[in-house]
Amino acid sequence: MKVISVFGTRPEAIKMAPLVKMLEQTEGIESVVAVTAQHREMLDQVLRIFDIKPDHDLDLMRPGQTLTSITNAVVEGIGGIIEQEQPDLLLVHGDTTTTFAAALAAFYHQVPCGHVEAGLRTDNKYSPYPEEMNRRLCDQLCDLYFAPTQIAADNIKRDGLPMQHVYITGNTVIDALLTVTDRPCDLAEYGLAAVDWSKKVLLLTCHRRENWGAPMREIFAAVAEVAAARADVEVLFPMHRNPLVREAAKEAFGELSNVHLCEPLDYLPFSHVMKLCHLVLTDSGGIQEEAPGLGKPVLVLRDTTERPEAVAAGTARLAGTSRAGVKAALELLLDDPAEYAKMSQAANPYGDGTASKQICDAILEWSKKQKA
Repeated sequence: MKVISVFGTRPEAIKMAPLVKMLEQTEGIESVVAVTAQHREMLDQVLRIFDIKPDHDLDLMRPGQTLTSITNAVVEGIGGIIEQEQPDLLLVHGDTTTTFAAALAAFYHQVPCGHVEAGLRTDNKYSPYPEEMNRRLCDQLCDLYFAPTQIAADNIKRDGLPMQHVYITGNTVIDALLTVTDRPCDLAEYGLAAVDWSKKVLLLTCHRRENWGAPMREIFAAVAEVAAARADVEVLFPMHRNPLVREAAKEAFGELSNVHLCEPLDYLPFSHVMKLCHLVLTDSGGIQEEAPGLGKPVLVLRDTTERPEAVAAGTARLAGTSRAGVKAALELLLDDPAEYAKMSQAANPYGDGTASKQICDAILEWSKKQKA
């Protein structure tokens, strides 16, 4: 059977890369890779790390691109690829605009679609925006669902979707993480020689659309206060390329010598930074899954999360976006060894690194049922 894997951003590429590699090795599957390049440069970093050469590249990223323009371009572009390749199955991942639009293109061409990392929910359509509706609409359009956890599978059931095609697989991000952290990496080559790893290094990432503006300034102010007051702390912030993020970061952290602002890191050095840091502050989704796999507590810089498993397991904690809330959550983990140990030693609920194999097995099982 011919399977087209579609992705367009760095987080999608990281999580789809081990699956693409497994599809290539699986007898009975012809693997085709189509990228939209919704995020060009950061996507290419991951393709190089995992040695993936796309069969189709829409190269869509444009200055000032909007959600509407991305959606239109992906529907049209992936539609053309479907017409050319005539696949048996399209695979999409997660909750980006590429994800939703590619699933819509598959539906328009009456091609079955499988959703990797299906079933995540906050039940607030504007948090995160636009990701919550991207994944919900995608699930309505899909035919196979690869849920990372039982909670995600339960969400799919609650939406009234066909449970006979729901597979609980764990998350492919753990497959990717275990692969790259085994590789050597010299962080000095990535401009990080000034970071004092003997101190408590706080890894910060913050970029989500709903945090732009006042919430981001509140978050940065809290981290800056903690950094300014503590000689035992260093902060590393690989800045997103969005100018709004960069301007806010430089304004908040510009005078602090123990805060290191750097360019976005490739997945390989970023994974090693996670391995070395003390804890992570993030509004990212994937990092909530990855960092616990390395024993690192995660403070989620949001008021909601579609990954309640991490909160329930104790590996992640909602810190919100207010200055006082973020500062209090951060200081608790810095000052209370018992609280830190409780989070760092909690079991990761997102699997054991075999998700890609389980997904390939499920695809073959589904294909046999279709032919029966």
